[in-house]
Amino acid sequence: MKSKQSLGRNLPIGVFDSGLGGLTVVREILKQLPREHIIYFGDLARLPYGIKSKRQITEFSIENTEFLLHRGVKAIVIACNSSASAAGNVLRKRYTIPILDVIRPAAREAIRVSVKKRIGVIGTQATVASGAYERILRSFDSGVRVQVQACPLFVPLVEEGILSGSIAGSIVKQYIKPLVDGRIDSLILGCTHYPLLRSAIQKFVGPKICLIDSAKPTVLNLISLLSEKKLLRKSRGKGKLSVFVSDLQQSFLKIGERFLVEPLRDVKVVRLTEVATVKRKWLA
Repeated sequence: MKSKQSLGRNLPIGVFDSGLGGLTVVREILKQLPREHIIYFGDLARLPYGIKSKRQITEFSIENTEFLLHRGVKAIVIACNSSASAAGNVLRKRYTIPILDVIRPAAREAIRVSVKKRIGVIGTQATVASGAYERILRSFDSGVRVQVQACPLFVPLVEEGILSGSIAGSIVKQYIKPLVDGRIDSLILGCTHYPLLRSAIQKFVGPKICLIDSAKPTVLNLISLLSEKKLLRKSRGKGKLSVFVSDLQQSFLKIGERFLVEPLRDVKVVRLTEVATVKRKWLA
């Protein structure tokens, strides 16, 4: 008879985001952990999370977590900075399953590469308002100087596929010039959409400012955690990616494949009533 632990190795990794940006994290999991099964949930019906209240984002994040738990995942990655900043601690206190987010690994990497300890952070309005990056960065190094900037037009740019050219360049300059003027030496891309604008951002800030994408450090953290808990899948076969969404927009496949950099073949639409199964006692 197989042990509970050995059975757990073959369970999928759960990943959720408010939309499609989290597929950049999935892409890195596929690259680093090709044997692992992955279940991705994108809450397209209720995006964007970045302009919503902390209370609302937390409610959605609990429901998304329940959705993945009902599908028998062994760990969950919150691939949404807005969810991570608003609800990460709530989820970790509520559930015993390993739950990782994209904020702490990105912050740790920024501390590692920053020479002058002058770090910029760009993100959604909710992420910036939460102060999560400042708190975590300063918990690693109390002397670090942090500048933050909300970039609400970046997500629509990515969704529309406007990743370069004069429009993208003008918006990048508008948001990031104050950070460059503040003499940052590294910049955290604090939203999983933003790596698609990496070329436009790097072009503006120049080669001396290091851009931090959360995907790689997050997946390295995931590997370490799964290894520690002996939950890495041992099978030689390639893992399966299953994608669930709460709405299927006309442009979903095109945008999703832009994030994943490969075809999306297994996409299922679920009703919000199926996602919202948890009784929200925490709201009382």
